[in-house]
Amino acid sequence: RDWSSDVCSSDLLLAAHRSGATGATDDASLLEALGQKVAIVPGSDDNIKLTYPEDMARLERIMAKPLIPRTGTGFDVHAMANDRPMILCGVAVPHDKGLAGHSDADVGIHALCDAIYGALAEGDIGRHFPPSQAAWKDADSARFLAHAAERIAARGGRLANADVTLICERPKIAPHAAAMMARLASILGVDPGRISVKPTTTEKLGFAGRGEGIAAHAVATVLLPD
Repeated sequence: RDWSSDVCSSDLLLAAHRSGATGATDDASLLEALGQKVAIVPGSDDNIKLTYPEDMARLERIMAKPLIPRTGTGFDVHAMANDRPMILCGVAVPHDKGLAGHSDADVGIHALCDAIYGALAEGDIGRHFPPSQAAWKDADSARFLAHAAERIAARGGRLANADVTLICERPKIAPHAAAMMARLASILGVDPGRISVKPTTTEKLGFAGRGEGIAAHAVATVLLPD
């Protein structure tokens, strides 16, 4: 024992473990069995003992930086076009027309990408994938959303949830909403329960009501280290 600091030395603790004392439940009780005085000093609830696997998970939560929610919104519009497939939120939807655009014109994914980039304060989809570049001609918009997910991971964050609203009279979205949510969740690498896709109409008002195009609005909340 180091009497000058009144702290138990490693030699004394080792001797206590080798003493063969029975009924001890921890280091303190071993020392008491040898006649040593054990004192209780103020501590912290965060200074936990690692005994079970869940203790490590708790310690990781304690040591991790706090995550701050940040929310972004996105809005996109594409006109109807002949001789193109209708791709919405990563799903091919049967319809007599598709959407016009440089890529596959997936208006739902484009709005969601902008929402995520907005939450990250990293611009919009055009900044990362300029329509002036031939590389993105007819590109699968899933590539854009995968990039947005990579940007979340690169910042040490995670997606809390995302909500996409598709605005159109036709095609009908409800029969395909579950498949869309599953597809978006797969691209983003999150549980489908974090993703919402829902339809609405404009009561036949405006371009969407006339069937001239489809609009999409998206909201995404990202948790980022403070």
